[in-house]
This record gives sequence, structure tokens and C-alpha cells, in this order.
Amino acid sequence: MGGHHAREHLSVEVPLLLAKHLVDNYGKDPAITALLDHRDIFIIPSINPDGSEYDISSGDYKFWRKNKTKNPKSSCDGTDLNRNYGYFWGTGGSSNDPCSEVYMGPKAFSAPETQAVKAFVEAHPNLKILLTFHSFSELILYPWGHSYDPISNAGDLAVYKKMAETMATWNHYTP
Repeated sequence: MGGHHAREHLSVEVPLLLAKHLVDNYGKDPAITALLDHRDIFIIPSINPDGSEYDISSGDYKFWRKNKTKNPKSSCDGTDLNRNYGYFWGTGGSSNDPCSEVYMGPKAFSAPETQAVKAFVEAHPNLKILLTFHSFSELILYPWGHSYDPISNAGDLAVYKKMAETMATWNHYTP
């Protein structure tokens, strides 16, 4: 998934280029052919199309982060979609101020975009990995975002660290 944050236009391009790479190499690269023959891969390039469109609508980037949903009783629009999911909602770097860039919304899954992601995930109970692309801070983050504490299961932590370190060799982001 890409495009959670409207200003991260590159995070939309990465899933699109991944899809292109898979399609262009199917039947040519045995590893990609085997992957696509034996896995379901879902690519959602943009979670936040209204926010992204608003960000570029004037011809100059506004560096807008949130969606553009109206917030009742506030002159400030939008919810930070990345802060609107249900797992530990309302903790770890979110705000209840609608004018904040990290406004979490009035409740978990209050934004139509996160409701759509939730419905998609629930409709696909065999999903093994959900990967979201972001570009603004140039970080590779792994679970869990509500805490700075390391993942408690040592085996899981080792897997995520290895994946993040490998990914960092490709894009020079900080794991």
C-alpha cells in the first residue's frame, strides 16, 4: 500500500513500479514467475487519493499529510490515516486535535479510507504480510508503531530487523 500521507507522492510510485516489475518479468524470471504462480499479491498504490490530489491541486506542493475529510466542529480538515487504525489507537505519537498533522480521528477506523483497508483485510483472512510504503522520514519501520519498545518475541524481532536492514541496502533509509 502506498499514499497514506498525501505529501508522500513517491510512496504511490513504488507500488506501481513493483507491479510493473512483476508484470514485465513474469514468464522471464523464474523466481517472479514462481512467486506469482503460487501467491496472491494485492497492490494498492494510493490509500489517500483526495489528500494527494489536494496536495498538488494548485501546481505547487502544499506538503499536506492527512486526507481531506471535514472534521465536524473544526475548521481543520483531515485525519492522519496512518494514525486511524484500531490497533492501539490513540497512543504513540497521535493527537486528538483536528488541526494537528497527526490527528487520529474521533475514533479508530473513522476515516473512509481506513474503513476500506479494514474491509479489504477482513475479506482476505489468509494475508500474511501487509506492507505500507512511506517516504517522508526515510525510515524503515516495523511493528509495532505504538511503542518504542522492541518486539518482545526474539525470533520475530530478528526477522523484522533482517528485513529492514536488507531493505535499507536498497534505498539507504534508516531501519
